[in-house]
Amino acid sequence: MLINTEFGAFPTPAAGVKFAVWAPEAKQVELVLFQKDGKTEEKRLPLLKDERGIFVGDTIKEASTGTLYKYVIDGKGPFPDPASRFQPDGVHGCSQVLDHSSFKWSDNEWKGLPKLEQAVVYELHVGTFTKEGTFKAVIPKLEYLRNELGVTMIELLPLADWPGRWNWGYDGVALYAPARAYGTPEDLKELVNSAHKLGLAIIIDLVYNHLGPDGNYLSCYNPHYFTNKHSTPWGAALNYDLSNHADKDSKESPEDQNTDVKHAPFVRTFVVDNAVSWMQDYHFDGARLDATHAIVDYSSPHVLQELVAKSRAAVGDRKLYFFAEDDRNDVVLVTRENGLDSLWADDFHHQVRVALAGDNESYFANFTGSTKDMADTIRKGWFFCGQKVPDSGEPRGTDPTNAVSKLIHFCCCIQNHDQIGNRAMGERLNHQIASNLYKTASALLLLVPETPMLFQGQEWASSSPFQYFTDHNAELGKLVTEGRRKEFGKFKAFNDPATREKIPDPQAESTFQNSKLKWDEIHTPNHGPVLKLYQALLKLRQSEASLQDSERSSTHVEAIDDGALLLVRKDLAFIFNLKDRTVTFDLSKFPQVGSKSVEIILTTEDAPFITSNDKSQAPTLEKNQVRFSRASAVVLRVKA
Repeated sequence: MLINTEFGAFPTPAAGVKFAVWAPEAKQVELVLFQKDGKTEEKRLPLLKDERGIFVGDTIKEASTGTLYKYVIDGKGPFPDPASRFQPDGVHGCSQVLDHSSFKWSDNEWKGLPKLEQAVVYELHVGTFTKEGTFKAVIPKLEYLRNELGVTMIELLPLADWPGRWNWGYDGVALYAPARAYGTPEDLKELVNSAHKLGLAIIIDLVYNHLGPDGNYLSCYNPHYFTNKHSTPWGAALNYDLSNHADKDSKESPEDQNTDVKHAPFVRTFVVDNAVSWMQDYHFDGARLDATHAIVDYSSPHVLQELVAKSRAAVGDRKLYFFAEDDRNDVVLVTRENGLDSLWADDFHHQVRVALAGDNESYFANFTGSTKDMADTIRKGWFFCGQKVPDSGEPRGTDPTNAVSKLIHFCCCIQNHDQIGNRAMGERLNHQIASNLYKTASALLLLVPETPMLFQGQEWASSSPFQYFTDHNAELGKLVTEGRRKEFGKFKAFNDPATREKIPDPQAESTFQNSKLKWDEIHTPNHGPVLKLYQALLKLRQSEASLQDSERSSTHVEAIDDGALLLVRKDLAFIFNLKDRTVTFDLSKFPQVGSKSVEIILTTEDAPFITSNDKSQAPTLEKNQVRFSRASAVVLRVKA
């Protein structure tokens, strides 16, 4: 259930600006116009309240594009606009009137990726992707991403503005305003426009399960933006739920629950229209939706269904793709009407890390990393399909093979911002395992039927960590630093308080700077060969018809033994030997190959892929028998 309105400030065809802000419990809202310094008040103008609790100034002649403004609510404030389109001086500063129609787009021919099967996703944090850390600085790298590396879709970590100079983006509070630390709204539009010119899709990470702790002024306008019926790991939940369903431990009164239900349509509209704005005003090609398991809504339709439907309607025939990060392993997110397109399937990542890096604490304890379990994970898209999870004893997941015919509904990785950055030191997988094993894992990722996702720099085994960094005020920053170090006390490696003190301080500028990519590495002998492997594998993925097909019936995967996997996709066969050992596998024993002849077309041990501190130990083939001397992967053509 949505309402028919728009929140924010909108230049009108006639001179002036229309302002609309929702504050249903307020008696008076004043629009405060500021001079260019953003500090000196120029004028206060009362707004008129309609029957829905929306305060409106139809055509404010004193305002125009670029005007700085705030609102005063019943004498309190002034506060930034909850639907501000830009915060040039930060989330506590003035909002700025923006005219989205002034940008001259040149991507009219772009209709999005025709099929999700073509997607190879590249996760990118604007602030650390380049030395400059800006939207503009990403643009010169697009040619590399699309035409040299071979990815087809960029995913930008959250852009909704947040407090301070640097942040992962998950502390966003100004949902409609691009992070001013990265540049202007026009800079972001130019980035998207440039990506589309190269045939590169670009999606945005949207966070609708919580807002950050600093600069969140929504409750100043209406406390019922949030509800105490439900909770999230980050505090009160956003008020989406049109039902009176409440969590068992909720202490909210029935009266407040009824008030929440009354106000929920406005909150849903505020958030759904926010997604529409990113798709329509910035031409994004979809979104990754953060922690959707924490978006609590018992309504029908679910707020995410409304978000998908309204976003698609807003962009006409342009393709949009929506990905969910959701730990429930629930296919209904995809299969229901106006469902999402793809699910992040972290089970694959966890199996790989347990197998190759030996992780066995926290949620990794729920995974064996065995080749049998790894094969099951690849075959189905995730591992937990309703069986009990060891640490909780509770069942988790649904069986996707009963409902979804295509593996394309799953997006897998061996690294992402969470899985690197939520480690104490921010180490990447390539920092913890040998180069040959890392290349084997990389080949596995890029050749399975699921949609592969890379994290920035992964393709050249970047030496840069990705650490957790924030730039909060001193009081909050101290709590964040202390909380992070305390959190790692439950891990064996950090039982000692002195060891925990070595965990990088999220508030230190050095933590942010250390996370920036070193682009000159791609030309060095210890990183360039890894990049060449990624380029070769992505070229193979794009050129081979067998690798464009996501039908389950055309994919076979099984554990050969406790250290190797066989994957067959039509006329291509792959063996991934995940252990350093000398071993021979007879392909004729597998009916997918049998007596058919095979030829090697690529191995991870080929000379161009060997770093300067290593020596090639290439697999060999003789009469359908493949011999390995250490952990590596081989790609074979199966001839009819």
